[in-house]
Order: sequence, then C-alpha cells, then structure tokens
Amino acid sequence: MKPIRILLADDHVVVREGTRQILEREADLNVVAEASDGQEAIDLAEQERPDIAVLDVSMPVMNGIEATKAIKARLPQISVLVLTAYDYDEYVFAILEAGAAGYLLKNARSSDLINAVRRIHAGESVLHPAIAKKVLSRVASGPSDTPSPADGETLTERELEVLRLAAQGLGNREISERLFVSPRTVQSHMANIFGKLQVGSRTEAVMVGLRRGWLHLEDIPEE
Repeated sequence: MKPIRILLADDHVVVREGTRQILEREADLNVVAEASDGQEAIDLAEQERPDIAVLDVSMPVMNGIEATKAIKARLPQISVLVLTAYDYDEYVFAILEAGAAGYLLKNARSSDLINAVRRIHAGESVLHPAIAKKVLSRVASGPSDTPSPADGETLTERELEVLRLAAQGLGNREISERLFVSPRTVQSHMANIFGKLQVGSRTEAVMVGLRRGWLHLEDIPEE
C-alpha cells in the first residue's frame, strides 16, 4: 500500500518537528510538506495534493478554519484533521462546518494522533460523539439546501441506507454485518457516497445528508 501523504501546518516549528517525528516513525505515514501559516498550507495543498492536511486552528496570515474552508473548496478530496490546543465548542463547530473530518487536542497521545490520521484516511471521523451530536444538531436546525432533481448526484436507496448506518457510528464491518454484504461492498458504497457528495469523511457526508433532508437528527444516537 502507498504511504498516506500528509501536510502539516502549524506556526510553531517545534510542534511541527515533533509531530513529523511521531508520524514518520510509522512506515505507512509520510509528511510531504510543512506550512507555517494558513495561506502557505493552502498553497502547499494545491502543490503537493496530500491525502491528509493536519492543521492548527491559530495561525498567522490565515487561521486553520479559513484554511480548511479554502482547501475543501478547491481540493475536496483532501481530508483535514485539525490538531489544536483549544476544545471550545465554538471552535469545534467552526472547524467541522468548514469541512474538517475531525479534531484532536495537542495533549493527545502519539498513538491517538497516528490512529486519527489512519481513521480519517479510511473515511472515518475523529470526533467525540457528544460534540458530534451538538454540531449535527446545529446543522439540522439550519436552513435546508435540498437540491433540485436537476442538480443530479443523488444517492441510491442502498447508499442512503449505508449513510444512515454510518451516521449511527457503525464501522464498515458492522455495516456489512447489518446489511449481509461484504466489508468491501460497504467500502465501495462509501466511496460512491463520498464521490457524489464531494466529501472526504463520514462527518462531512452526514452533515450534507442532514442539510439535504436525507437524514434526520434522530438517526444519530447520543452517547
């Protein structure tokens, strides 16, 4: 398998160096670029086309939230993990609404960061369920942007079924057992969902599903 290509963006050199060392100890992780501000992160994302961008929230020139918005608008296939010292709800809301697949605090263990990168690359989200519920509640209560039939890209009934189960927090294997299909088939459905919705994570897909009225908040359990 090809290594997961990663872009790091943080204005503190020591943090970038430490994060790079943690990630590159793993054979399947490769840091291809480092940025010291949000604008540089956008430029390097366009230049290097990494699989994952690991961004800080607080950066000069352009913060991580705005950088995430720009990266997801230009390169939706890149998944964003925000690595931050802040755990305020408002930061989390803004980060996920900007299109990030998840967030992780800087006091997390090295193994948590490594697992987060791998999970996000696999299309999963890295977000505490209680925070996810609050974010999704806000999305669900906002204005709907349900597309007209002319807008094309709608999901099949099976894809909607897979998305609803993903919204409940089930992994590919659990979904496959629920639907009596192979994990590879579920993976294929998820890839189709991501492609049609132009998203890179389950969190993004669920948020789009809520906005378009395909999912309802009661589909997403509390924990």
